[in-house]
Amino acid sequence: MAKWGMVIDLNKCTGCGSCVNSCRMENNVPNVGDKAAQAGRAMDWMQIITEYEGEYPNIRITHIPRPCFQCDNPPCTKVCPVYATFLNEDGLVGQVYNRCIGCRFCMVACPYSAKTFNYSKPDFPEAYEKTLNPDVTRRMNGVVEKCSFCHHRLAIAKDVARFEERDLREEDYQPACAESCPTNAITFGDLDNSDHSVTHLKHSNRAFRLEEELGTEPKVYYLRKEDR
Repeated sequence: MAKWGMVIDLNKCTGCGSCVNSCRMENNVPNVGDKAAQAGRAMDWMQIITEYEGEYPNIRITHIPRPCFQCDNPPCTKVCPVYATFLNEDGLVGQVYNRCIGCRFCMVACPYSAKTFNYSKPDFPEAYEKTLNPDVTRRMNGVVEKCSFCHHRLAIAKDVARFEERDLREEDYQPACAESCPTNAITFGDLDNSDHSVTHLKHSNRAFRLEEELGTEPKVYYLRKEDR
């Protein structure tokens, strides 16, 4: 079983939001509108957290992209009463929308606030209908949504590799956020494969994981921002 994960270089991230927008388009994440967003009901599978250090004019700004961390010891799977969220065979935390009853226990258990709740039925304007991804289902209201590392892309990559009678290569499977990053801040791959770039980066002396002391074993690493 692969151990898919990513390393995000905070030196390279400019906070442009390309990863956020590509994730929305790739996964049919609905726009809830101004009023719902103001009520705290915005839906984003990928978010950018901005941290400020110091006092003006000597302010240090760090942009931290935050997808689902696809933990190896995910607390969300332990509290779901209907097993709607689970650790799948690819080491990713899956979400079964048809099984979800909307109790939101998983959202409370997630220390990274990586899940969102679909309060209303998704409404896509007619002009956007042709832009929706046919490989990704449209979720109904009353369910919890989250980043899946674009798992549908992995399924396609596996089929292609099987047809060509070869092993899966590093470049075969990339989530939308990593593929769209203009500064190549996001490196994605199999953390257990020594041939993948992500494996070397996770051993960098700049590498760290958020809230690692909680024992969730997240598969998203960050490279600390260096002083310049």
